[in-house]
Amino acid sequence: MLLQRIITALVLAPLMLAGIYLLPDLYFRGFIGIIVLLGVWEWANMSGLTGSAQKLAILALTAVLLLIPHLFIPVADTLWIVAVLAALLWWLVAIVVVFRFPDGAAWLGSRSLRLLVAIPVLGGFWMGLVWLKNQPDSLLLLTWLMLLVWGADIGAYFAGRLLGRRKLAPKVSPGKTWAGVYGGMLTSILVSVVIAHFYLQDHSVRGWTWLLLLSAAIVALSVIGDLFESLMKRNRGIKDSSALLPGHGGVLDRIDSLCAATPLFVLLWFVLSVV
Repeated sequence: MLLQRIITALVLAPLMLAGIYLLPDLYFRGFIGIIVLLGVWEWANMSGLTGSAQKLAILALTAVLLLIPHLFIPVADTLWIVAVLAALLWWLVAIVVVFRFPDGAAWLGSRSLRLLVAIPVLGGFWMGLVWLKNQPDSLLLLTWLMLLVWGADIGAYFAGRLLGRRKLAPKVSPGKTWAGVYGGMLTSILVSVVIAHFYLQDHSVRGWTWLLLLSAAIVALSVIGDLFESLMKRNRGIKDSSALLPGHGGVLDRIDSLCAATPLFVLLWFVLSVV
């Protein structure tokens, strides 16, 4: 299993970085859009849709929803940021949903509500990455975000296996531990320190403190993304969102943390860029 995870990661990571560095904005939107559509297919299954016709209808609706901001809302427009922040608000709600589960989970009995949740989860992911792609420091920002989330995933995996004792949310995901959270946070903070050392100008104590706190906050929310997808899978009675990626499960199993981390990363950079 570990070998499969490594091989798949060695394919996926360069592919994502190639999309970031080589694709202009229009093609990048399409590239991330394809990832979103694959995620929506899996989300439809997690929501209880089993017929291909139903899933195709959901895919068509998703494509239309992605085209609306693409065609009618410039990335510089305030509405774009408002939409990303709306997605972030959902993730704040998701914190409560995850840690109260199974209390307050009656809404999971509604297939329509389960499907609707995909809008802030995957819509915020797409709009957030497109916004970052259109910033002056887009390559640095997107690479930083990816390394933060990937570093958290790697650190959590090994710290959890080596030191994991105390469970994080056993009713949602029995395999997740607090040691994994701390390991992922430490790895991602180290990533931010390296990037900041070479690329950022503010090396004051205040600057480093904010950097560490913000990195930790982004990683903490990325954990909620992972846990929320686990909650959806547990409710559906499945282990992985699909079997598309050997050793990793499905597309959602790879981007769940990124879906949660992206809106917060966008908010923090937006605030820093205007103050």
